[in-house]
Amino acid sequence: MQMATRQKRATGPTGAAKTGLSIRDLRIAVNRGPELVKGVSFDVAPGKVLALVGESGSGKTMIGRSILRLLPDVIAPTAGEILYNGESLVTAPDRRMRDLRGGSIGMVFQEPLVSLNPAMKIGTQMAEGMRLHTDLGEAEIRKRSIDMLRRIRITDPEGCLEAYPHQFSGGMRQRIMLASVMLLKPGLLIADEPTTALDTLSQLEVLETMIELARDQGTSVLLITHNLGLVAKYADDVVVLRQGETVERGSTARILAAPQEDYTRRLLDSVPTLETESARGQDLGEVVLEAEKVELSFGQGRTLLTAKPRKKVLKGVSLAVRKGEIVAVVGGSGSGKTTLGRAMLRLAETEGGRVLFRGQDITGQGDRALRAFRRDCQIVFQDPFSSLNPRMRIGAIVAEALRHDPALTKTQRMDRARQALIDVGLPDHLRRFPHELSGGQRQRVAIARAVVSRPALIVADEPISALDMTIQKQVLELFETLQSQLGFACIFISHDLAAVQQIAQRIVVMHEGEIVEEGSCREVFANPQHDYTRQLIAASPMLARTAGAQEPTGSKGIHA
Repeated sequence: MQMATRQKRATGPTGAAKTGLSIRDLRIAVNRGPELVKGVSFDVAPGKVLALVGESGSGKTMIGRSILRLLPDVIAPTAGEILYNGESLVTAPDRRMRDLRGGSIGMVFQEPLVSLNPAMKIGTQMAEGMRLHTDLGEAEIRKRSIDMLRRIRITDPEGCLEAYPHQFSGGMRQRIMLASVMLLKPGLLIADEPTTALDTLSQLEVLETMIELARDQGTSVLLITHNLGLVAKYADDVVVLRQGETVERGSTARILAAPQEDYTRRLLDSVPTLETESARGQDLGEVVLEAEKVELSFGQGRTLLTAKPRKKVLKGVSLAVRKGEIVAVVGGSGSGKTTLGRAMLRLAETEGGRVLFRGQDITGQGDRALRAFRRDCQIVFQDPFSSLNPRMRIGAIVAEALRHDPALTKTQRMDRARQALIDVGLPDHLRRFPHELSGGQRQRVAIARAVVSRPALIVADEPISALDMTIQKQVLELFETLQSQLGFACIFISHDLAAVQQIAQRIVVMHEGEIVEEGSCREVFANPQHDYTRQLIAASPMLARTAGAQEPTGSKGIHA
């Protein structure tokens, strides 16, 4: 009887028809402050997928969190209604919301490592919701957890239950988080940017698994994303948001094929597209940096009680980059692309092979001998917020890259920093701190810091993966402009095939520590030779524009 009561409480009021999620004229504001969400309305029917799309700051995540009443204390709905199966979630008592969270409405967050408790085993975390919302015994909970892990294609589900979150890749953690949420068969799933930092293959696995589970269980999905490629492939309907307001809404097919609003068209124009007929051309100079049969392994080799084999991460990799050239290094998580970039910059010690800078072997040189090399070769990291000192002002952060240049005075260093910020479009940000900037602005600062020393080569490590589409396009265009003006060589590390195609002359595909394919972007995209390359291209969520009949809006036909 007790279990029946719990199940009834988790599925809504007695006798209520399943009408899904309905949001009417929702307004959200800061206490005694500005309105952040301004009269948004939409419905998510049972079993359907609705996508909320828009740039950072458009209010997407805020709306998703408001459904489960997970907003910060200083932010709250001020008007409108949120209904789930006819029941108000705005006025529901706290006890009722505790029943609904997890039991009837699940949420998958953007970063699973933050959502999963690092000190608890996976099995304990998966079982928590079942213990709260059902009266199942421990043996049945374990059985269902193993079955769900097997369902999401975890190869060793029993071992997974005994492992900790840090022992898994980002894609695996997101699938485990999804399994934990879907164990309770929620009627509504809120997926908040569930694939942002994942490579294309992991994105495909996570999204396919999520949609498959949702369809099998009849779950409605609210997909919060800035990736219109994913929207085209998975969503039935779409709502376009800008600064808290609805710009456009309707069926995905109609919105993508014939957008009515300029903002929607601008979002679509910022999405990278697969174009095998074009290629960037440029006269190239001497080889700036070269790796010859570089080998590198990770792991301790031996613990106190057992010998553990070291994992070979780079297996005799060779790569040369010329002056004025942008070489894209692509591959899935764990393919070795970031490790290769760090090894070529001597930020990771190699076990075999050589690294040559302008023909000189720098493999065994010490820090003092590498000082000039450090000035000439710079790096742009994936997450600018963690790589920018929060206590330093932007001008000082950029000028710091010149601190080892004996030819410059302090005033000259600051003048160069000011000019670098002007070059990246931030002329008035010299005195600001990193927390005062948006994600796109912080990435511009990271680029300014990299180019201020006028280096011979820059390694850009996933510089756009966490940015929304319009900011991605701006950063790519900025990077391309600076590279054209300054002529530095570049290793552009990314899992976004469409993005690298926009900026690179040559592409290198890595898989399990080896280069499996290499060539011009046009050749590789038009005629991939390796199965892994074909898998990456097939998994990339790009929009393909067709030269069909012109729509009334002047846009071209668009499909996934």
